[in-house]
Amino acid sequence: MAVSRAEQRAFTRQALLVEGRRRFAADGYHHVVLAEVAQAVGVTKGAAYHHFDSKAGLFRAVVAEVQQELGERVATAAEQYDDLWEQLRAGCRAFLGAGTDPAVRQILLLDAPTVLGWDEWRALDEASSARHLSEALQALAAAGIIADQPVEPLTRLLSGAMNETAHWIARGGDPHAAEQALDRLLTGLHTPG
Repeated sequence: MAVSRAEQRAFTRQALLVEGRRRFAADGYHHVVLAEVAQAVGVTKGAAYHHFDSKAGLFRAVVAEVQQELGERVATAAEQYDDLWEQLRAGCRAFLGAGTDPAVRQILLLDAPTVLGWDEWRALDEASSARHLSEALQALAAAGIIADQPVEPLTRLLSGAMNETAHWIARGGDPHAAEQALDRLLTGLHTPG
């Protein structure tokens, strides 16, 4: 069966993403050469540039993919519980736990903020992980589990704290200690009774 040009382009793009992700996770952004990524998947450097314009373009696509997967991982962890409070705790724990994943650690936490810049990195975070956190906090406030309050500043405070802690874990911090600190922080939000 013949493969269409569109299917071949999609296959090539996906192969470049997979190999780029593998190399960015293993070697870090600054040690990856786009021509070597292309060669590893059996395409020309020109084909890689056609799909991504540059190494930074490939990296940006990989970061978006990893960020989306992280958002899905957080949502999946939260969805294991019916209780809204436990959903929040599970989602936050999943986010912090992702700091031990080699791809998340190197690509998303260590390289992305410097390569993409803070604003772009933060926008990607807000579109996935922070969005889930905001939705969870809105549900908790509506249910009276946390005090009724403006959710946006609370989302930013918790998201910022968790991003910093995930960075700390990525640089060798103790995930268990981070989880304990997170539980104490979240407990302070819970309304009595």
